[in-house]
Amino acid sequence: MSKYYVYILASKKNGTLYIGVTSDLVKRIYEHKNNLVEGFTKKYNVHNLVHYEIAEDINSAVTREKQLKKWNRDWKIKLIEKSNPVWKDLYSDLT
Repeated sequence: MSKYYVYILASKKNGTLYIGVTSDLVKRIYEHKNNLVEGFTKKYNVHNLVHYEIAEDINSAVTREKQLKKWNRDWKIKLIEKSNPVWKDLYSDLT
């Protein structure tokens, strides 16, 4: 069974945030970190994985991504700090 991930990247603590969805979290974050992805994260240097959630199917992952994108900034920060109060880059924990 495939897993899907909804993830939040940050430029720094309380910095610029980016929310995305993927089926291969390690590969996708590697792409962001190495500027292999054109767009927002490359332009604004948003490379630190500060939060992620696992979904069992793509529909629930996309629904959650859209939900988080509609949240106000304070809610997103509280979500990150609930499980990652120091805004540690979680990528090293995955590899």
